[in-house]
Amino acid sequence: METPYVRVEETGTVFELEKDVTTVGRGEGVDIAMSDPSVSRLHAELIRRGPHVYVADLGLSSNGTRVNGRPVGRKVLADGDVLSFGAARARVGGLGESETAAPDTLEMRRVAAPDLTRREAEVLQALCRPALNHEAFVAPATAKEIADELVVTEAAVKQHLLRLYSKFRIAEGGNRRGRLANEVVALGVVRPVPGDQADGVRRAG
Repeated sequence: METPYVRVEETGTVFELEKDVTTVGRGEGVDIAMSDPSVSRLHAELIRRGPHVYVADLGLSSNGTRVNGRPVGRKVLADGDVLSFGAARARVGGLGESETAAPDTLEMRRVAAPDLTRREAEVLQALCRPALNHEAFVAPATAKEIADELVVTEAAVKQHLLRLYSKFRIAEGGNRRGRLANEVVALGVVRPVPGDQADGVRRAG
């Protein structure tokens, strides 16, 4: 099977998506570096799951991520899709027939999620609450906000988060909470709760 890749429009550079997670941004240490000022330092991730690749916007830029011109938070990609990271564009290739990428959500939920304790599940729900109350993916809750919501110490939340990073194989690096939130929402581990309104959305600062 051909290795999926993205071709950056501006430079023509081709990046093969060999890793489980390929980072995109303008900062140091990303896998696909973009020079356009509209791109965040850590803008998005391209994540491989079996034969599928999906893009996850990391919610750090007001310019967002688009697939074929449409804003997305997370989306399974098809061969030939055009990705826009701010004003920078790239095209996806090597994915074979586009029909294989059709069942976005179902495919994500087929991926086995790790077993979670009740408290870990509560921490994930609190972490993702800002995203679940908005159409666009926004910054996840901070450790302090999670602690306040669950009435536990911030230190306890950080310990739970460390275990969750390990369970979901979230590598060390920038925006680790954001990457965890993207992963669990994409896998369907955390879903919107009916009647869960914006009272939990308020963020400090």
